[in-house]
Amino acid sequence: MIKTDDDRPPIDAARWLYLYENDCPAPAAAELPALAAELAEALRHPDPDIRDGAPYVVLRTWIQRDVIDGPLRARLGAVMADRFDHPEIQARTFAPLVLDMIVGRGDFDPAWLAAFRRWFPAETDVRGYDPRLGWLHAVAHGADLLGTFGLHPEVDPKGMLALAAQRLVAPTDALFAQQEDDRLAQGVARTLTRPELSEAEAVGWLDAIETDFAAGRRGAPTVAAQTSNAMRTLRMLYLLADTGVRIDGAPAPVRPPHAQALKRRLTEVLALVFRVA
Repeated sequence: MIKTDDDRPPIDAARWLYLYENDCPAPAAAELPALAAELAEALRHPDPDIRDGAPYVVLRTWIQRDVIDGPLRARLGAVMADRFDHPEIQARTFAPLVLDMIVGRGDFDPAWLAAFRRWFPAETDVRGYDPRLGWLHAVAHGADLLGTFGLHPEVDPKGMLALAAQRLVAPTDALFAQQEDDRLAQGVARTLTRPELSEAEAVGWLDAIETDFAAGRRGAPTVAAQTSNAMRTLRMLYLLADTGVRIDGAPAPVRPPHAQALKRRLTEVLALVFRVA
């Protein structure tokens, strides 16, 4: 049993490793609520071997197999939504990872979406990796959840596109270094496959980024970190618009319905920050 000095509930690491190594068998129904609560604690733990190891795989597997059923997933989702306000960075950044498992299973609660929308553009710690805490990945994990929300029929895809723009123009000194740009482009591309989006809606969210790019050019001797991040994200989005994006259950990559208009608009926006030495 692993217990830290700050009175966190103990995590039975040996049990979770055993379950992981034995194909994650389902426990007795009476044990499941307590085990799910322990998994929730493990997914905010500062030790990356606990948070990002066997407990993560067991939780994902139990959700996929419906071992953790709808009511228990709903309770787990509420816990994760509350974590967007948690003081510890690893708790905040692993909350979207767990919510992505739950929403990807088909579940939805407007309160989860509201909490995510408050957190994602406002998170200031966007490091991909920390030597002590391990993987954090606020932007990448948030991007995955954004794309999953963006595909959910109860979620307005225009809101998810606007949220991506807010994240991309949020001031930061941190450069995306662990494929956060690729993951965010993928989340946006998945959202853009929603057939109800009009052409104007599919490109309109880029206006905010265009405005930010134009403002950054005036008198700035160098490219700001958020501008560089946005540039690389939009370049990957152009590629995904051209080749299609992978969506679970689809036999081949899916291209957004308004791919041509999107590529034209991306070219226009990116032209603002193309610099010649």
